[in-house]
Amino acid sequence: MASWHTLLLLASLPLVACYDPCSVISDRKWVQYYPLFLINSTVKDNILDVVNKTLQFHTSTNYQVSAPPPFDSQVHEDLIADINRMSVSRYPSEFAFHLDLFQTFRRVNDGDLSLFSSYQHAAWISFIPLPLVLLTDKEGVQHVHIAPEAYNVSKREFKEELEFWENVLPSDMKGGLKSLSGAEVLLIDHQDPWAAINWNAENTGGYQSFATRQNSFFSSYSRYTSWQYVMGNFAQHVHPVTDTVTLTVLRHGRKKPETFTLPYRSRISYGTREFNSSSTYYEANCRARPATNGINFYPSVESALSTLDALGPRQESKFEQQPKLTFSQTFGHPMNVMLDATPLSDMDLPRESQPQAKPLKESYDVAQFYLLEDGETGVLALGSFSASDFNWFGKALLSGLRKLKELGAEKLVVDVTNNGGGYICIAHYLHRIIIGPKDSTEPQAGLDTTARASHLARSIVREISKGGDPSNVLLYNPSQWRNATHHSFPNATNWLKDVHEIEINGRKDAFSQRLGQECQPFEQFDTPDEALFDAKNVVIVSNGRCASSCSLFSITMAKEEGVRTVVVGGRADTQQQYCGVVGGQSTNFFTVDTEIKSTGLETHPDAPPDFMANIVQGITWRLGFGIDDPETPEEWQDHPATYNMPLTVENVNRPERIWKDVAGWAFNHKEEKKFQTQFE
Repeated sequence: MASWHTLLLLASLPLVACYDPCSVISDRKWVQYYPLFLINSTVKDNILDVVNKTLQFHTSTNYQVSAPPPFDSQVHEDLIADINRMSVSRYPSEFAFHLDLFQTFRRVNDGDLSLFSSYQHAAWISFIPLPLVLLTDKEGVQHVHIAPEAYNVSKREFKEELEFWENVLPSDMKGGLKSLSGAEVLLIDHQDPWAAINWNAENTGGYQSFATRQNSFFSSYSRYTSWQYVMGNFAQHVHPVTDTVTLTVLRHGRKKPETFTLPYRSRISYGTREFNSSSTYYEANCRARPATNGINFYPSVESALSTLDALGPRQESKFEQQPKLTFSQTFGHPMNVMLDATPLSDMDLPRESQPQAKPLKESYDVAQFYLLEDGETGVLALGSFSASDFNWFGKALLSGLRKLKELGAEKLVVDVTNNGGGYICIAHYLHRIIIGPKDSTEPQAGLDTTARASHLARSIVREISKGGDPSNVLLYNPSQWRNATHHSFPNATNWLKDVHEIEINGRKDAFSQRLGQECQPFEQFDTPDEALFDAKNVVIVSNGRCASSCSLFSITMAKEEGVRTVVVGGRADTQQQYCGVVGGQSTNFFTVDTEIKSTGLETHPDAPPDFMANIVQGITWRLGFGIDDPETPEEWQDHPATYNMPLTVENVNRPERIWKDVAGWAFNHKEEKKFQTQFE
């Protein structure tokens, strides 16, 4: 456990003490220690009870006990057994308990299934001003480097704190942070860098693929409402569990390696509420908030939504890999978005690294359109499948792609780097408009799905079928869904009455009938009569960190249409996966709890109580059926990238240069063959 980050307090309730560490750090942006509270057994038992009962709605609980190939070596976590273990375990602090809980859920390597204590997780985020990258030299050999842009990023982002790090460097390097940019990293904590990279891959979670979790160690970029810089898991930690790091590097122009040690520093997170003492910190940040637990939508759905919107962005939005959305902005739109351990970056990508080409005026929010210099390659940089306005978003995608065609583009690069998903129907719609009308896009441009049929879930549907949801707004309402032939369920249908019982890893489970597509016809949007681009002229590029609705789009494009996929910057001898967990639809405890309360089932014996603490729990609510094997979940099927493209000092974290390199390899047959021979 970290020594300079942490300080144990005396209780988990308001304190009276001569020395109050929270009062000392309350007005500081950067801190050297982290407040801890003694474990409150009542709160601990409550959290485990809620989490355990919410898992009955998670589709993959029994699958994740021992995942099928190709992820059998990556996913083997029995969460029910883990919860039983934690219930009898003794912890020295709340932080120790929540760290165990967090790490346990991360081991399932499923970004849709996550559990975060908002007051223990990412309340302070620890940084070091040396983001790393994996670069390939001219001989094709890969080495770990400090990112060439490291100093420019840190100077802008850390400002007043940069002097601290400058001054703790050894005397012969003091004030020399700038000279470390681009240096080769020979050792991390006296070991080969891959020891640290692989340790991160074993512990970071979020993605089934070991290769993708390796990639998360390194810095990258994202496109949300602006171009942003992602520090990577080496340079940014969400828990204060590491004090320092010792690096051995070879700086440019130097012949001898140099070794130095730098401390991590913790900065208060934007989601942490103001406090001036231990008691006010606990009250403001630790206790359940108004939107932690679900609500009863009735008697007035409109009033309920108005109340929720007044609270601002949804509580889980701190961890969702998409722009922050209100309840009204997501209401009525099926979502599939991962919850990531690292909150969305708010660091700017250095201006010199950003695309120099001007985006088309048809660009909107997370979707930016560019025409490359060759005049025939268009680019859609898509940072999320969510935006602030669902209707404008869909219309912008079509108008931007049409404009690219009008300008002469015949080839398309879709960059989904660090895209954590979003609106399911936007993923369906983008597939449909790029490829055009055909059997793989109409009426289903996504995946058929199934929901888990626990006793409580069946009770919810039964109450709805008896008129328990008169405004037809609940997730389990039959009006939201269609059967396997893509026909809407009649009103009052108990669609969970007849369930499919199966055995998974020796455990009995039950799922709903097969559910068809939920998005078409696209009444809000135009649907072209012809394909906008030929599938063989489309390439999807990312760093492998494409999840949920992004996975849905990439998988259907790759497997149904033959679109090629490129992962950039992965280890050359490791098969890269072009996406993460696809699920079918994600949701969260708040939504499930709202279903329970709105149907009057909060006293059902299987119903979870309210959280007493400020907790966010995400689950996979629907599971998508596979394409290659349509009788088993797509979640457990292989998604190997077509190419693993190396990053070099010339293109690393420079989106426009990456697009040009991808286009040069993917659309030039000679270069493509050369590329396949060298890197596959």
